Amino acid sequence: MKTTIDFTQIAKVLKLTVTRATVSPQAQVGTRRRGIGALLRNGEQGQALVEIALVMPAILALLTGILTFAVGFNNQLTLTNATGAGAQYLALIRTSTTDPCADTLTAMQQAAPSLTASSIQISVTMDGVTPTQTGNSCPGAQSDLVAGQPVSVTATYPCTLLVYGSQFLSSCQLHAKATEYEY
Repeated sequence: MKTTIDFTQIAKVLKLTVTRATVSPQAQVGTRRRGIGALLRNGEQGQALVEIALVMPAILALLTGILTFAVGFNNQLTLTNATGAGAQYLALIRTSTTDPCADTLTAMQQAAPSLTASSIQISVTMDGVTPTQTGNSCPGAQSDLVAGQPVSVTATYPCTLLVYGSQFLSSCQLHAKATEYEY
């Protein structure tokens, strides 16, 4: 099947449309002299501009809220993933570590480079015992790492939900917990 396009007919239709839409030069000069004020007073010619000016701040506020929530949700997913990686690493180094909390935190920081490392707080539970921690360090707690027992890592991270420069939720904390079992 062969298709042919008649460009002459299309050109005639376009020429007719343009001819109907053209305004006389005298009318164009008058419009230029009247300016924007005349456009706004003359019927509905400025209605779209006014509607956009009224609606745009609400749309931008909604978009900013969506993007702020997306950043917070991304931080939660990253923290959860890092906590799982830290728990897996702790289960693997069960017999070779002298500071399980610090080693777990290092593994978590490597798994979550987009989070501020100094803001991550962890708590490690080994064989049902949570060792005494100084910050994110618990030297000497490797004796609690009993073979065949689960290890749990709990992490918290502050969420910063800034909306137009002001903190949305000032006491917001993200939490994640992972437990690894040895079989």
